[in-house]
Amino acid sequence: MSAAPHLDDLVTRVESFPFWYHKIELPGGLTTPGWAPLLPEAYQIPDDLTGKRVLDIGAWDGYWTFEALKRGAAEVVAIDDFSDYLGHLDNRDRAAWETFDLCREALGYPEDRCKRIETSVYNLTPDKFGTFDVVFFFGTLYHLRYPLLALDLVSSVCTGEVYIETAILDDFSPYQGGFGKGYPGQQVVMEFYPGDEYGSNHTNWWTPTQACLGMMMLAAGFEKINVWKLADNPVELPHCRGFACGVKPSATL
Repeated sequence: MSAAPHLDDLVTRVESFPFWYHKIELPGGLTTPGWAPLLPEAYQIPDDLTGKRVLDIGAWDGYWTFEALKRGAAEVVAIDDFSDYLGHLDNRDRAAWETFDLCREALGYPEDRCKRIETSVYNLTPDKFGTFDVVFFFGTLYHLRYPLLALDLVSSVCTGEVYIETAILDDFSPYQGGFGKGYPGQQVVMEFYPGDEYGSNHTNWWTPTQACLGMMMLAAGFEKINVWKLADNPVELPHCRGFACGVKPSATL
């Protein structure tokens, strides 16, 4: 690994960015001033990723990319198309890969082990990207106009496990009346938002129930599906999140 930049310089560089999404621990006790992920352990990714090739979809500042490397991944490919501005960020608030690159440099990961590519999930094919033992698909599904197509493409490059985090409808629906007015139980429902109905963010297109998410994963070719929620009775929109994992039938785990 290359030497980390001097701490004072690192602090200055971190503070030069107007917005951070992820809170990433850097050398010298410095943590980037983001707020996500809310509860990292809720994602239930394996503690040991030794030797795995990992794809991080919607990487943003790179929290999960660097977490995979910390857990021993042999290589991580991070992709993002920078299409989500949270419904309120200005163009100048997002610095494309600059925050990612700063963290990669500070943590000392070489580019051949920690790649980043500006592209859409719709461009995923084995011919272009190869295949991956593990795929992270966090905070992205509900931003997609074609979520089932995206899952099909994720499946095409995944030979092992996929881990998904997304907004869910189980406890909240803008059409049903807000909090406590979602679709609990096993209702296989997905809502479409042509405007900014969900979270005042026009890039939020679709939100599924957990049951719907599980069925979509089955349709995309995953099995042994497990789904769980971030919070049992959420009262804030960022807490209305669900998780899922599944494996490809041919996977050797």
